[in-house]
Amino acid sequence: MKSNVKKLSFLLFGLVLLLAACGSSGSGTTDSKGNESNNASESGNDKTYKIGITQIVEHPSLNAATEGFKKAIEDAGLKVDYDPQIAQGDNSLNTTIANNLVSANVDLIFANSTPSAQAAATATSDIPIIFTSVTDAVGAQLIDSMEKPGENITGTIDLHPETISKTVAFLKELGAKKVGMVYNAGEQNSVAQVSEVKKVMDEQGLTVVEASASTSADVKQATESLIGKVDAFYIITDNTVVSALESVIDVANTNKLPLIVGELDSVARGGLAAYGFEYFDIGYEAGQMAVKILKGEATPADTPAQYPQNLKLLINKKVADDLGIEIKDSWGAEILEQ
Repeated sequence: MKSNVKKLSFLLFGLVLLLAACGSSGSGTTDSKGNESNNASESGNDKTYKIGITQIVEHPSLNAATEGFKKAIEDAGLKVDYDPQIAQGDNSLNTTIANNLVSANVDLIFANSTPSAQAAATATSDIPIIFTSVTDAVGAQLIDSMEKPGENITGTIDLHPETISKTVAFLKELGAKKVGMVYNAGEQNSVAQVSEVKKVMDEQGLTVVEASASTSADVKQATESLIGKVDAFYIITDNTVVSALESVIDVANTNKLPLIVGELDSVARGGLAAYGFEYFDIGYEAGQMAVKILKGEATPADTPAQYPQNLKLLINKKVADDLGIEIKDSWGAEILEQ
């Protein structure tokens, strides 16, 4: 009888050990600080990060910036689950997207455009925010300064310091005197650029003639309202207008007016020329910032915001030929053959 009791005791003891082992394997691992992880994939280099992407609207330049951002993350070898959301130009939806990403407790928010970054910054002061495609981050009250952004946000700017001055000089060389600008007056990104363009054009003896478009549906009518008043167009990196750029191109072509654009992608779409850079590149640079922040090697506060690194003049040869414009070697332009 005693022998049977002893055997039963050993069996029960073994069962308790087995159950304890099973419970341990189901509850995750414990790090050196005694913190338990509920998922093995969340420890060390195997962690899967959650990145929310908020983008105000779809057009080639912004899309290229998002692709560049993702490529930088991929090249760094990080595992990421993305939650991409596009507001399609709707500011109310833009705000909702930002709030939803905060509620989802993502590890980082990638804000592609000024309105997207502003909504994200309003929604959280804790989650790191990396922006791109923002023209005047200080003026938009996103950062304190380029060198010391402050708070939880930093990123890459989509306006090289020499873009406007070089573009105005190019317009003057083309013989333009009155330049039409169509933009969304409700977008801080655009207001800042137009203000600077006016300043530079005034110094060069050129005049800006404005037309505002609140939505992409208003772009064509706004552009047509300038016919007879201008001898060239200059479309800046305004998300509302660029998303409907074909409307501007159609009006410019019909009236044989040069159309200078603010993005290299817009030259491929039918603009005459642009001083610009690759949006993929500023997206990639933003992605590199995100990698360091996610890995704990930096914070947004100590990561300076960054201007585009390379600026070039790109000219669409077919459009130049149609307008009878001779491309001069002295311009040092890259030629787009179509």
